[in-house]
Amino acid sequence: MPSGRFRARYTDPTGRVTDDGSQLRHNAPHTFTTRGDAEAWLVDERRAISQGTWSPPSVRGAARSASRLTFGEYAARWLAARKVKGQPLADRTRDHYQDLLDRIILPTFGDIALKDISPELVARWYDAAAPETPTYQAHAYSLLRAIMRTAADPTKNNGTPLIPFNPCGISGGGSASRKRLVRPASLDEITTILVNMPERHRLMVLLADGCALRFGELAELRRHDVDTKNAIIHVRRGVVRSTSAGVIAKAPESEAGIRDVPIPPDIVDAVIEHKKRHAEPGVLGLIFPGANGGHLSPSAFYGKAAKKRRGKIPTKGWGWYEARRIAGRDDLRFHDLRHGALTEAARHGATLAELMALGGHSTSHAAMRYQQAASDRLADLARKRAEARGWTGS
Repeated sequence: MPSGRFRARYTDPTGRVTDDGSQLRHNAPHTFTTRGDAEAWLVDERRAISQGTWSPPSVRGAARSASRLTFGEYAARWLAARKVKGQPLADRTRDHYQDLLDRIILPTFGDIALKDISPELVARWYDAAAPETPTYQAHAYSLLRAIMRTAADPTKNNGTPLIPFNPCGISGGGSASRKRLVRPASLDEITTILVNMPERHRLMVLLADGCALRFGELAELRRHDVDTKNAIIHVRRGVVRSTSAGVIAKAPESEAGIRDVPIPPDIVDAVIEHKKRHAEPGVLGLIFPGANGGHLSPSAFYGKAAKKRRGKIPTKGWGWYEARRIAGRDDLRFHDLRHGALTEAARHGATLAELMALGGHSTSHAAMRYQQAASDRLADLARKRAEARGWTGS
C-alpha cells in the first residue's frame, strides 16, 4: 500500500460474486507491517478452508464483537431503534421502558455480556425483581424478554443472531394477576366529592363518572369538542405528559379512542354553566384550563388530603384527594370513576361493542372486565324471573 503496509485478501472460496457481478473478495480485518505477516494470515485462512471450518472474516468479526457486547450497550441501541407497527415508540412508552431498565433490569444485567445471560440467571433475577409490585415486575420481565428476543432473531441482526436463543422462558412471567378490586363510588359519595371539589373542577368529576372519560381526554377538551345542543362530546385528542417530551396534545394511539360520547341529560345544564364561567374563550379555548392558562396539571387537580399531626396544627387539604377523604373513600382513584361508568353501562345491558365504543377500547379484552364486574346483574334477572312465576318472597 502507499503507506508501506501490506493488505491481504482472497477470493471467496464458495464462488460468490458482488452485486455488479465481480468476484467477491475477503479482506483481512487490518493491514500488516510486513509481507510475511500478511502471508501468514492467508495461510491460516487457507487452513480453515481446507478443514471445513471457514466462515467469512466479517462474520467472525461480528461474532467477536457480539461476544463482548453487554446487555446495557445493546439495550440502549434497542430502545433507540425500537418501533411498533412501523412507528417509533410513544414518548411515555419510551420513558416507561427507560424507567424499567434503570430501576429493575440494568442493575442486574447492565454489565453482563448478552451471551452470558442464561435462563437460570433470568429466573433468579425475576424472583427478586420488585416482588412487592407484581405489575411492575411483569412489565420489567416483558421488556427484558422483548430485548432478548430481538437479540436472538437473525432477521434483526444482519442474518447472524447475537445469542443462540432467548433465555427468557418463564411461563406467565409477563402477566400479573389483578389484586385490586375496584369498588365504584355510590351516588352519595359522588355528591360529597362534588361538594368538596373546587368549583372549576366539579364538571371533571361529573364527566368522568357519567361519560367514562380519562383525565388526559378531559384536560384537552376544547369548546368546539363539547356540543351541548346535541349533548355530545367529541373525543379527538388527549394530553400526554412524559419526562423526555413534556406536555403534548395528541390523537389517541388507536382509532377506537376517537369517539363521540353522549352527555347524560341530567348534567347538560352543568356543562353549559361551566363553559360560561370557567372555560377559556374562543372555539379552541380549553374547557378545563390551568389556573395560569394552558393545560391543567394533575397536581393542580389532585391536590392533597388534610392530615392530623400530633402536637401540631393539622395540614389543610384541597382538591380530589381531600374531597375523597371527606367522602370516606381514600381508596378511590379518579380513573375509578371511568371504571364505575363502564360497569354501570354493562349493568344496564350495554353490549360488548357498546362498551368498547363508550370506553374507546380497541380490543374486547378491556371491555370484558366491565361485563364481568356487572355479573351480579344475573342474580337480579333470576329474581325477576322468579317474581314472574309468582314468587313473593322478600
